[in-house]
Amino acid sequence: MPGLRGGGRRIVGGGRYGSAVIVLSRADVEELLDIGALVDALAPAMADLSAGRAEVPARTAAPVPEADALLLDMPGYAPSANMLISKLVSVFPGNAGRGLPVRQAVVVAFDPRTGEPAAFMDGTYLTAARTGACAALSARLLARADASVAAVLGTGPQARAHVEALPFARPLREIRVAGRDVDRSRAFAEEMSGGGVPVRAVASHKEACDGADIVCGATYAVEPVIRREWIAPGTHVTSVGYNPRGREVDDATVAGSALFVESRRAALEAVPPNLDLADPLEKGLIKADHVRAELGEVIEGTRPGRMSPDEITLYKSVGVIPQDIAAVSLILAAARARGHGVVT
Repeated sequence: MPGLRGGGRRIVGGGRYGSAVIVLSRADVEELLDIGALVDALAPAMADLSAGRAEVPARTAAPVPEADALLLDMPGYAPSANMLISKLVSVFPGNAGRGLPVRQAVVVAFDPRTGEPAAFMDGTYLTAARTGACAALSARLLARADASVAAVLGTGPQARAHVEALPFARPLREIRVAGRDVDRSRAFAEEMSGGGVPVRAVASHKEACDGADIVCGATYAVEPVIRREWIAPGTHVTSVGYNPRGREVDDATVAGSALFVESRRAALEAVPPNLDLADPLEKGLIKADHVRAELGEVIEGTRPGRMSPDEITLYKSVGVIPQDIAAVSLILAAARARGHGVVT
C-alpha cells in the first residue's frame, strides 16, 4: 500500500502492538489467512448471525450509474470473533473484461472494548477467500457424505477461492473447472493444480456439471450457467455470482431446490437485488418461505439441512459481514503472533 510504509515501521519476529494500527497489504493477507481455519471459523460466525448475537446493520450502496457499478459499506460485530469491523467494497462488473477484480475492498477493524482503530487491511483477497470458504462450509453441511467430484464454474478470483476451499468440505477426487474461454480454463486448471486434488479443465459449463456432486457458480454471467437439466439428483449447488443485468442460476434450479442462505433478510432484501432470487420471487415461482434455512440455523440444529440423498440443495450467497469478521480475526491473530505488517 504505497504511502503507508513511510509513516510506520515493519514489525518482524513477533512483539506486541499495543494500541498501534496494523496495516496489512494484500500480500500480507494472502500469507496470513489459513483457508482451512477460515472454513472452520465461519461456522460460529454464521451461528452468531442466525441467533441474533451478531450486529449486522443493513448495508448501504452508493451507485455509480456511468459504470453500472456501486460502492457498498458493510459494518458489523460478531461476539464469537470478538471483532468490530467495517468494509468498503466496490463492485464493478465491467472489470471482468479488463483483467481487474470485479470486487475490490478495504477493511478497518476496531477494538470492540474501546473503539480504537486496530487495523487497516486490503479486503480484495479477503472477500474472495471468505466467499469461497463459506461455499465450502455450505458443502460441508449440505452435500452428500459421499460427494467426491466438484465443478467450479468461472476462472476468476472467486473461482480460485472455491478451488482452494472445497477440499476442506469433502475428500474430493477431482475438481472440474469451466469458463467462457477454453484456453483460459486450461491455464486456470494448470495454475490451480498441485494442491492435492486434481484440477481438470472441461470445454463447457454443461460438461462440468455432468455427474458432479457439488456444483459451484463463481461467475458474472448474464445468462444462467447453472441449469436444472444439467444437475443430477442429490447435487449440492452453490452460487456466489452477481451481475446487475443477469443470472447465474436458472429458474428451474431455484424453484426445484431446497434453498439455503446466510440470512433471509440479506438474501431476499439484498441491496442491490440479486436477480437469482429476485426474479423468481417477482415471477411468483418461489415465495419467501422457499428458504428452508440459514446456514447458522443448520449449524445450531434449529432447522434441517439435507433431507434425502436425491434432494438438490442450493446455497445462494449474497455475502454478509460476519464472514469478513471471521477472516479478519484470523488474520489479525496471525499478524500479531508472527509480527507481520506495518505499524502506524
